[in-house]
Amino acid sequence: MESINEFLSRISDYVWGPVTIVLLVGTGLFLSLLTKFIQFRKLSLSLKLLFSKEHSDDGDITPFQALMTSLAATIGTGNIAGVASAIVAGGPGAVFWMWVSAAFGGASKYGEALLSIKYRITNEEGEKSGGPMFYIERGMKEQYGRNFKWLGLAFALFGFLASFGIGNMVQANSVSRAINESFGVNVWITGIVMALLVGAVIIGGIKNIGKVTDKVVPIMAISYIVGALIVLFMNMSSIPTAFSMIFSNAFTGKAVGGGVLGTVVRFGVARGVFSNEAGLGSAAIAHAASTNDKPVIQGLIGSLGSVIDTLIICTMTALVILVSGIVNIGTDGVMFIEESYRGAALTTYAFDIGLPVIGGYIVSLGLIFFSFSTILGWYYYGSKCLEYIFGVKAISYYKIIWVILCLSGAVFPIQIVWTFSDIFNGLMAIPNLIALVALSPIIFKMTKEFNMERLKNKLKNDEVKSA
Repeated sequence: MESINEFLSRISDYVWGPVTIVLLVGTGLFLSLLTKFIQFRKLSLSLKLLFSKEHSDDGDITPFQALMTSLAATIGTGNIAGVASAIVAGGPGAVFWMWVSAAFGGASKYGEALLSIKYRITNEEGEKSGGPMFYIERGMKEQYGRNFKWLGLAFALFGFLASFGIGNMVQANSVSRAINESFGVNVWITGIVMALLVGAVIIGGIKNIGKVTDKVVPIMAISYIVGALIVLFMNMSSIPTAFSMIFSNAFTGKAVGGGVLGTVVRFGVARGVFSNEAGLGSAAIAHAASTNDKPVIQGLIGSLGSVIDTLIICTMTALVILVSGIVNIGTDGVMFIEESYRGAALTTYAFDIGLPVIGGYIVSLGLIFFSFSTILGWYYYGSKCLEYIFGVKAISYYKIIWVILCLSGAVFPIQIVWTFSDIFNGLMAIPNLIALVALSPIIFKMTKEFNMERLKNKLKNDEVKSA
């Protein structure tokens, strides 16, 4: 087992090597420049549109539910365990590179959501189906007159395989361990209950998932953020030091036991993507189900994902860890007071220091609900990838497999699954990033037309007011 994990780790290192890092950050930077950093320039408009009631009936879930479903799939172990792992492996500076990937990733998510609406289809069940596999096939054929369905199939296959790891077993294992450590509940009991709950929700399809996530996600995110803010308020004097650690370590390459700058960047970007999935294309699958039929508007709503997920929630986690006093930077790298603390355990320890008695429960409950919602969101992603490959009828079998894997992930050790997830995360990003660059003229054209239309409407309104 150890040799298999070592072999997979080598593949993961190759997949998440310089080429993937440059593609992820480079594509986000390219789209940011192309759209004049629309993810920040139109941030207030994006928030306004998110809560707008003006949308069509041509879709399965509301724009708000679409964003909550995409956030449900991204806000999970990456926000708690992933941030801690990035700091352990890459040093505090990895947090800076998480911010970089999220800042540019907002433009990637904008492009993904825009294209998902423009090139979605209605399947034989009357549901909307969309995402990278569809805009790769339909968009690139429209733009270049050539058949790139093979590239769409590659994305769907990688996404389908990734769903079992990042979207199911890893999350189920995190839930069962958190409940066992905090409340002493046997992992088998947790696994059975969780599998039953997941099965009950996914039977109703995306509409049922949307109804659950639009309630669970806001509550769990706000609760976690409030808990983190209380810790930070109680340690205000340490916050400047925490930011200093992040910025100074970001360019020195000081990781645990030494390390090099590439390690800091790699783990920062990789965990940033694991957290917000910008560039992976997965969120586009949820946005394609939106009742909003205006691509640019859904793109603006989609761009909020990176802001909420990484720039807010992951930052809260990182700061709580850094103000706790666990992490110290010495001449030999980053030293941790307790060598045994890694992943979610490190975050729990930091919250316990900041908020004795209840701090650990905030993390445990956050991990439970974050991970549960991720299982729901990624079920939908995996089902749509499978539908693209084999058709709608295959989904009924997928539901059964999904529930079984949810149970097995909860009760069995799954160290290898983490590495497995990293590999297919990286692989599914490549077809999507190729498509985003190839279809960037369409993104630019539609963005320009949207801006012109808004300008005309503003001039008309000004004329009416002046008259």
